[in-house]
Amino acid sequence: MWMSEALAEARLALATGDVPVAAMVLDADGTRLSVGRNERELSHDPTAHAEVLAIRAAAEARGTWHLEDTTLVVTLEPCTMCAGAILQARIPRVVFGAWDEKAGAVGSVLDVLRDRRLPHRVEVVAGVAAEESAALLREFFESRR
Repeated sequence: MWMSEALAEARLALATGDVPVAAMVLDADGTRLSVGRNERELSHDPTAHAEVLAIRAAAEARGTWHLEDTTLVVTLEPCTMCAGAILQARIPRVVFGAWDEKAGAVGSVLDVLRDRRLPHRVEVVAGVAAEESAALLREFFESRR
């Protein structure tokens, strides 16, 4: 259910020319705390990835950067920057859709979230609605060629 909502949000990024990726942070009982979608083109901000925006909004809603009892749902495997933000926010669980074979940092290229050298490790659930997530991204990039 949550990945379907994230995909619907990701489609909204198309209107601004941003890569269609969306993320949301859920609290322990499954209530949505925040949602974010890629806004790099819209805001001219290289850090405006869906995950970062969703984490910022969840921290603001909670009044703390400690997001220990939350889950991040995202349509694409997080990159290194976003994996770092996930670790810094202490998010214990990440659910993602499509793998990112070029820049993924949660198992494809790197595995930052489960690196045993770091003090915080994250449970990862990969491949939820992977084909739908990948198709959305494929269509976006094909339309730009």
